[in-house]
Amino acid sequence: MKKTITAASLALAFGAALTVAAAPVFAQDKMADKEKCYGVALKGKNDCKAGAGTTCAGTSKIDYQGNAFSLTPKGTCEKTASPTSPTGYGQTKEFKEKKA
Repeated sequence: MKKTITAASLALAFGAALTVAAAPVFAQDKMADKEKCYGVALKGKNDCKAGAGTTCAGTSKIDYQGNAFSLTPKGTCEKTASPTSPTGYGQTKEFKEKKA
């Protein structure tokens, strides 16, 4: 059986390869205007990191957990309300919650 490669199949393969190669760059650019904001996520709504014994996104155990973050637009974290934060606002670093 003789196999031939057409220009269309080469173009399709090349396009797919470029798409896969560009995906991490696109994701990185999208993250450039975001920052991790600890203490602003509601229970089970964090983007990632929720302390010991948890896995990642959606695993925060309480509202405004001090070691669980949500991604927020840069410059807005410390203006976002967080009743468990020592300052009353989100933090760019993990913190120990105070009683809300």
